[in-house]
Amino acid sequence: MPNPSEGPALTIRAVKATPVEVPLNFVLGTSQQAMRQVQLLLVDVETEEGITGRAYLFGYLRAVPPAIMSILGEIEALTKGERANPTALFARLNKRFTLIGVQGIVRMAIAGFDTALWDAVAIAMGKPLATLLGADLKPVLAYNSCGLGIKDDLGELAAEAETLLAMGGFRAVKLRLGYPTLQGDIAAVRAVKKRIGDDVALMVDYNQALSLQDALARGRALDEEGITWLEEPIRHDDYAGEARLARELKVPVQIGENFSLPANMQFAIAQGAADYVMPDLERIGGVTGWLQAAAIAAEAKVPMSSHLFPEVSAHLLAATPTRHYLEYVDWANVLLQDTLQIENGHAIIPQRPGNGMTWNPEAVERYRLR
Repeated sequence: MPNPSEGPALTIRAVKATPVEVPLNFVLGTSQQAMRQVQLLLVDVETEEGITGRAYLFGYLRAVPPAIMSILGEIEALTKGERANPTALFARLNKRFTLIGVQGIVRMAIAGFDTALWDAVAIAMGKPLATLLGADLKPVLAYNSCGLGIKDDLGELAAEAETLLAMGGFRAVKLRLGYPTLQGDIAAVRAVKKRIGDDVALMVDYNQALSLQDALARGRALDEEGITWLEEPIRHDDYAGEARLARELKVPVQIGENFSLPANMQFAIAQGAADYVMPDLERIGGVTGWLQAAAIAAEAKVPMSSHLFPEVSAHLLAATPTRHYLEYVDWANVLLQDTLQIENGHAIIPQRPGNGMTWNPEAVERYRLR
């Protein structure tokens, strides 16, 4: 892991957070709910030297960003005046919050602070984050995850798949499943594949909708449909059940967006709970947690993809030995001065110092939650 203490000295001055709610360009209908807008929390770590690091978190519900903000206030009090050393402060904050548990809101707040702090350090060193982490800036393979939610009209679903692929020359796309019947799931898969062709990778995601027995039945049927992976078919922490699916199904099982810190991912891999893993930046522990998780995946030789946050995740996957796919969503685009570019189905890592994100102040003000 790179040593950020070797770079220019930065002193933390303040930690600021701004809650926003932005509309989605595509309705995201999962087996649980239909999302038409998302709540994000913009995190800024300001330094005495005038450099600001940035990150954002996905709040899920309107009540979540204010809760994270309260923990970020505590983090500011604990780190104000300290040297901006992400790895050292990550360990310190995890220790500080041990008694209440580094989970949920606490874990998300630490991850947002850590990610923004790494951005500040990379900016101070004049390097893209990926370069600071020892990676090159080669394009990162991506799939489009902006839409393809559950729909009654399968013709509309197939047309949306075609639209998503055209957005950046994608050759991979994700479909949400969890229709009331197995026949409904198969019909959705076949409608999309008929439109996009067999040479396009199709991932499917159940968002934890199934029982183990139902997952076995639907998974065996999907074995014959040529899909790329089967994501979170059952409860995310049922590792024994996931291990059985991984053993008995031909289609690779993908989990990981709910891994809580690297140790949780290490345990899941040890249980044989997945063929592929896809940590989430705000749940795995920010950049510091991601780097630890990438080392675990490398040792186990497990392909590792990302979940959400493509602007930062592109840098992190570039530094991941077993990198697989970047999950692309355009949720933050409306808030950014410069958006992540996709060309020929690959994310183009910007050569700007840091993670490349700068807020558009007019857009932030427009979508601010009050």
